[in-house]
Amino acid sequence: MGLELYLDLLSQPCRAIYIFAKKNRIPFEMRTVELLKGQHLSDAFAQVNPLKKVPALKDGDFTLAESVAILLYLCRKYEVPDHWYPQDLQARARVDEYLAWQHTALRNSCTRAMWQKMMSPVFLGEQVPPETLASTLAELERCLQLLEDKFLKDQDFLAGPHISVADLVAITELMHPVSAGCQVFKSRPKLAAWRQRVEAAVGKDLFQEAHAVVMKAKDLPPADSAIKEKLKPSVQVLLQ
Repeated sequence: MGLELYLDLLSQPCRAIYIFAKKNRIPFEMRTVELLKGQHLSDAFAQVNPLKKVPALKDGDFTLAESVAILLYLCRKYEVPDHWYPQDLQARARVDEYLAWQHTALRNSCTRAMWQKMMSPVFLGEQVPPETLASTLAELERCLQLLEDKFLKDQDFLAGPHISVADLVAITELMHPVSAGCQVFKSRPKLAAWRQRVEAAVGKDLFQEAHAVVMKAKDLPPADSAIKEKLKPSVQVLLQ
């Protein structure tokens, strides 16, 4: 069996891996794990990833969890163009720096913004207190400012003149609040120009393909009570 990627394109790190693999013509079998049906919580999926999260990778008898680890594994195994994860020590360190920062910063605020503004009222049928949402959106703004000032600066891409895995991880994060109606790029021309460069570098068709699911999430039918109960423990933390 060749490379298998366990993904749900509703998930931002899954989208980053999907775009990366497709753009670099890495052959893989996609195994869809539907988060909103709780398939990631099943005993069957736990055999692939005991953490019960997507993405996950299976390469023969080798399994791997965590999106950054998976991206770097693909970079190294398939000898993709150097700009994705540069050999130069300091250029690579810049990519690593962003990947280390985003976990508890942009990832957290983008996920919470999407769930509080859209997924909770639309899918779960629960309104989040306005003050909670306001606090989350303020934290998102703070992270966006750091993304511009600390990482993008006056460069074309986050780690320098060429696109890297850092840009894929970042853009897929930002499309989460965008899908919920947040005007992430409207008052940030520098960030908007960066988004256009990233889309052009990966290809607009591939970018839209990867984001089709999340951009339609606002039209999801309400979850039934069994699904709500199954997802409650993992979702509750996002609504506070």
